[in-house]
Amino acid sequence: MSSVRDLVGVAWTGLTARKVRTLLIMLGPIIGVAAMVGAVGLTESAKGALKQQLAQLGTNLIIAQAGGTFGSQNPTFPADAVQRVGAIPTVLSAAATTNLSGVIATPTQGTSTYYQAFPVPVRAADLNLPAVLKVPLLDGRWLDRADTDQHFLSVVIGSGLAQKYAYFPGETRTIRLNTTNFGVVGELGPVPLDPELDNAVFVTQWAAKHVFGTDGKPNQLYVRASPGTTQETANAIPKAISLGGPDQTSTNVPSDVLQAASQADKTLQQVALFAGLLALAVGGLGIANVMSISVIQRSSEIGIRRAVGHSRAKIGGQFVLESLFVGLLGGLLGAALGVGIVYLVSAFANWIVEIAYSRIPIWMGLALLVSVAAGLYPSIKAARLEPLETLRLG
Repeated sequence: MSSVRDLVGVAWTGLTARKVRTLLIMLGPIIGVAAMVGAVGLTESAKGALKQQLAQLGTNLIIAQAGGTFGSQNPTFPADAVQRVGAIPTVLSAAATTNLSGVIATPTQGTSTYYQAFPVPVRAADLNLPAVLKVPLLDGRWLDRADTDQHFLSVVIGSGLAQKYAYFPGETRTIRLNTTNFGVVGELGPVPLDPELDNAVFVTQWAAKHVFGTDGKPNQLYVRASPGTTQETANAIPKAISLGGPDQTSTNVPSDVLQAASQADKTLQQVALFAGLLALAVGGLGIANVMSISVIQRSSEIGIRRAVGHSRAKIGGQFVLESLFVGLLGGLLGAALGVGIVYLVSAFANWIVEIAYSRIPIWMGLALLVSVAAGLYPSIKAARLEPLETLRLG
């Protein structure tokens, strides 16, 4: 071994000549790196769709609910609550809804008993509600000015209710609200920021007032704030509605719940990373143990090389290089395995694949470091062997 190339060649030959042993000692780096790549990749991919939803829906939606001081049983806001909220400088848009109590929605005849026991929410809604929610229509249209001016008995249903009612896009369908038939003109898409709307029936404010005899006052507002002013706007809404009076208004920012959910798996990710590091540590012990045994098994080879003039440094360097190859190949295979697992699981779970490729070299470096550190003792042990001693061991 007169050159570095010769040393590398001998080290590589030492590994490939014992493929099963080499594979076994590579399992530690493979499992460790795969666990870390998979842990971060799967947790990030699982919440990738959630991040995408937040990016589309925004984090500046505020829901305001009328408190008990507005009324004893069914508290409502003043009729001009939307105008009052709209006067706040940081408000971009707002829409109101009214929960209509005592209205039973039935899709077909003969089901009124069931829907009396399990009522479908019926809401009177402003004409700009989908725009404020940033939710598209899956079919048909939303309630418009013609429904109000021409007194059309039109309804829009949520996506969850459409599935429950077995509603087909473009189908001519009527829904009975109490004793009056309304025509379904559209299906609202899913509303992640307020899932209750997915199972609701929406009517115009005119229908609520003239068909069902309500006072037309809203009890829930959806408000879009200017970016970066969400909490400030949420704090201002109660004062704007009550005009400094004692009436109470509760506000919440629904995206906060989704953002909290996106961070809920942080602990799981850290535990999985720790498991990966533990696998690397255990794998390092395995490398040290197996290579120490290998030194004894290859004592005759070491003795011959020492006898023909190979230095202790070259003998030790051979085993260090073998450890380095184990860490390098194990890290590469582990990274490939981890990426493959992320893609496979994401495909089955319909997740958006997100892999921290920038971190992979760091984890591979850890595998390499552990492997080389684990190979130091066997390499020192091999370098200290004398030719005559190898005869006893061999």
